Amino acid sequence: MLAPRRKRGPDSGDNGRVILVTGILIAIFVVPDPWTLPVIGLAVVIEVSETLFTLWWSRRAPPKVGPETLIGSTGRVVEPLRPIGRVRVRGEVWRARSDEELGADVRVRVTDRSRLTLTVERIDE
Repeated sequence: MLAPRRKRGPDSGDNGRVILVTGILIAIFVVPDPWTLPVIGLAVVIEVSETLFTLWWSRRAPPKVGPETLIGSTGRVVEPLRPIGRVRVRGEVWRARSDEELGADVRVRVTDRSRLTLTVERIDE
């Protein structure tokens, strides 16, 4: 079975090649003769630097995904919690539970998660 082909297009990560080819074309057709090789060398240095910087930037921290990232987030109560209701956190409405009764539009912080139910507490303003 063959591996799926990489997507080609504006978002496929080919910008580095474009910079390198543009630098070479400028060096050949625009720059006077004694400066041709230094300009090509500069384009290569820029390309390599950009690639190394992008690799470093993308690996500086592991990606944070999934509902676990909601813990510590803040939101507002949409449907009163008695003890279960609904809260809006990061633009999404979640089922939530609280130890105390909380009315609508109260600011809360997520302290835990169990399946699709968040445990929240009031934020003192």
